[in-house]
Amino acid sequence: MSKRKVLFLCTHNSARSQMAEGLLRALKDEAYEVFSAGVSPTQVDPDAIKAMAEIGIDISGQRSKGMDEIMDIRFDIIVTVCDSAREACPFFPGPES
Repeated sequence: MSKRKVLFLCTHNSARSQMAEGLLRALKDEAYEVFSAGVSPTQVDPDAIKAMAEIGIDISGQRSKGMDEIMDIRFDIIVTVCDSAREACPFFPGPES
């Protein structure tokens, strides 16, 4: 059985979506292929890295990504972690089948 693809989408892909990506990967890597992206990506927030390290999860190697980097991936689940991302991207077309 192949892994289900999950995308966490946020405005800047700097904290919440990065943390969600790291958490799901750490907890269920065998079941999910996890991605995160931002509508207007910036950089991973050092406080997010620190908070995740406090619970034993290292996200220091993750980087902020834009939607253009993941548009060709067909996701099984897309989670918007902020209202501005939901409003900016209410429809995620993905690749044609």
